[in-house]
Amino acid sequence: MTNGGGGRAARYRDLMQLYSRSAGSGLPVVLLHAFPLSSAMWLAQREGLAPVCRVITPDLRGFGGTMLGDDEPSIDLMADDVAHLLDQEGVDRAVVGGLSMGGYVAMALCRRHPDRVRGLILADTKAQADPEPARANRERIAAAVLESGTGILVTESLPPMLGATTRERRGMVIGRVRGLVQAAPPAAVAWAQRAMAARPDAFGTLRSLTVPALIVVGDEDELSPLPDARAMAEAIPQARLAVIEKAGHLSAIEQPEAFNRVVAEFVKSLD
Repeated sequence: MTNGGGGRAARYRDLMQLYSRSAGSGLPVVLLHAFPLSSAMWLAQREGLAPVCRVITPDLRGFGGTMLGDDEPSIDLMADDVAHLLDQEGVDRAVVGGLSMGGYVAMALCRRHPDRVRGLILADTKAQADPEPARANRERIAAAVLESGTGILVTESLPPMLGATTRERRGMVIGRVRGLVQAAPPAAVAWAQRAMAARPDAFGTLRSLTVPALIVVGDEDELSPLPDARAMAEAIPQARLAVIEKAGHLSAIEQPEAFNRVVAEFVKSLD
């Protein structure tokens, strides 16, 4: 157990135990998955980054191998789950990265548990809170999924998650992402949508960061485009921005080699 472990164990005893997959050794790097996927999305990162660091990829609440529980939807609670996971893994501080929804959780972790963060990776995400139309749309999708299943995610949510190049040329990637989307439990989808709708603006958290950060964005990302990435990079005192060419919102899946390269360079710079 790490320093202060007894107190932390008591503090987090009621939180969710996250199922996770790990690979490699060295500096711990926790990667938090996008909505509505699971840690399965990080397969290429576990393989490609294992020679550089210890990659830890948990399933967030309700997704993959992790139970949902009975708590009210909350990104903050998801961040507390990750802090609890660090205790279980015997990790005092880690590089914490997240893509899309995972980025929201990573920023909440920086706000709630800054002492646990050695570095920050934000990929294809944004720091601003949802405006009212976006919140209403999340609630519409949550209600539809609970009533009729995840088909609406395949028809409405999946296409803009992938860049134009992927939609035109990468049929295997499309099929893989579709399978991950279809595997998402409806209750978890609705819970996560409502948690994301209620999340606060994170720019204050980013401005107060005292650790280095890497901002990654696909140049074809339609959901969290380059201006959002630039705004986060400009807010963080120690940030670098990496643009992944011919990738959309799921840059880690669409262009895994390029994604792994910029992450590996960032992690090595922290040693």
